[in-house]
Amino acid sequence: MPQDAPSPLDTPVTLPDGTPERLRRQIEFVMEVDRLKNVFRQSPLLSAGRKENDAEHSWHLALMTLVLAEYADEPVDVGRVMSLVVVHDLVEIYAGDTFIYDTEALRDQDEREQRAADRLFILLPAEQGEWFRALWDEFEARVTPEARFAKAMDRLQPMLLNYGNRGGTWRTPGVTEDDVLARKSLIQDASAQLWSFAQSAIRTGADNGWVPRGTATD
Repeated sequence: MPQDAPSPLDTPVTLPDGTPERLRRQIEFVMEVDRLKNVFRQSPLLSAGRKENDAEHSWHLALMTLVLAEYADEPVDVGRVMSLVVVHDLVEIYAGDTFIYDTEALRDQDEREQRAADRLFILLPAEQGEWFRALWDEFEARVTPEARFAKAMDRLQPMLLNYGNRGGTWRTPGVTEDDVLARKSLIQDASAQLWSFAQSAIRTGADNGWVPRGTATD
């Protein structure tokens, strides 16, 4: 189960004398979130023999937004979607990545991530921290077209890695085709066409034996 990461700035970097307070807080935040590059996910990369990290994942979602925004069922502000996907996993610096098929870890995911958000965004100047927190809350709530499309990208991207790896995390013991379809079903909230594609890809994976057929576990 994910564990909280070390306290923020537990090895602080001394910035140059005379750095304005607002800029100091912004630079320290930017340096703190470099930790995201050390939070590894379960999804294997297509181009290297290792798992992707959260920073790579967030970049991939931003690029996918640029490429695939035309398939959104509702008009979306692409820039806002990109802001949502860049911010959405920052809390995992402290909360850790929660594997989508780990039902035990999913039980307290929201609690861990809320605590992490409380710790992280206060590092910024007040109004900027409030803006970042609002973006994170918007992504989690999925009540705007932008948040629904951002969440669709978040569910589609690891599916593409698993498909390209002929299984990837689909081969996790106990995971079935129906589990994958259930976990990815949020895509349909944002794009009927991308959901149709995702269903076809998952079923092709099952046809090829990359994920077993069976009933969803929950």
